[in-house]
Amino acid sequence: MKPTLVAGLMSEFRYRVPVHKTVPALYPEAAEFQQMPEVFATGFMVGFLEWACIRAIEPHLDWPAEMTLGTHIDVSHSAATPPGFEVTAKVKLTTVEGRKLVFEVAAHDGVDVIASGRHERFVIDRARFVDKVRKKADQQQTGLRQAKP
Repeated sequence: MKPTLVAGLMSEFRYRVPVHKTVPALYPEAAEFQQMPEVFATGFMVGFLEWACIRAIEPHLDWPAEMTLGTHIDVSHSAATPPGFEVTAKVKLTTVEGRKLVFEVAAHDGVDVIASGRHERFVIDRARFVDKVRKKADQQQTGLRQAKP
């Protein structure tokens, strides 16, 4: 982490919502989702807010050796956004506690506030994290092999 990673950093990020980021596209295999309206899906909106936070702090990390992962999200999704609308996220880094980062997040679609809340991210060493995940996957595979008769 660079010394410039400090509370108070603010950023704005824009994104035009395509049809493939609407509710029916969230889980194409789920028949229930296929019946729902084509509006910006909450799951994709959360990803958009995470993306905005990542972009805000990327210059303040030793990217790509250092990255951040989302560890907590508490946001409202208060208005529907049809495809074609441009959404704007405004994020503010409010807390830096070691490797834990806390953001205030909000988004607007040009007509309505569509989201507000807070998001936590954790700075990781990418190589160490990837190695840990690989070891976990190896354990799973070993367990599956041992469970077969």
